[in-house]
Amino acid sequence: MPEVSGLRSRVAVWLFHRVFILTRGMTLGVRAACFDSEGRIFLVRHTYVPGWYMPGGGVERNETVLEALEKEIREEGNLVMTSAPSLFHVYYNSRISKRDHVLLYRVQVEQTAPRLPDREIAESGFFSLDALPENTTTATLARVRELSGAVPPADLW
Repeated sequence: MPEVSGLRSRVAVWLFHRVFILTRGMTLGVRAACFDSEGRIFLVRHTYVPGWYMPGGGVERNETVLEALEKEIREEGNLVMTSAPSLFHVYYNSRISKRDHVLLYRVQVEQTAPRLPDREIAESGFFSLDALPENTTTATLARVRELSGAVPPADLW
């Protein structure tokens, strides 16, 4: 995976997944294609891996998928859903782990306050689909093409 090529990023991903092997039989994650009223997509840049991503994260024990989705967009962007999310596609993320699946939702959102940088999120913002930030990850670019209808959804993240 090109975005996880640096030593620090590879070590972080490796450590996260070693913990997940001990605590989870299969890893399940959610990602949100968050669109504002102007049709712009919300992306985040983390402090621990390079590139711009759609907000998301793992589904924890005793948490529903929709609870995880709501939590991740709130934590990573100060975002609230303005309508019910719609499941766009389910992906197998074999590049990260042989046990990882990602559910991608399309969500209409509003931002309650600007998201200030912290230890997890370095930057965030809304972007026009034809003006995504430099260093947007390969997977995020592929998902945007799928969401726009340019290509059919792939099964692999």
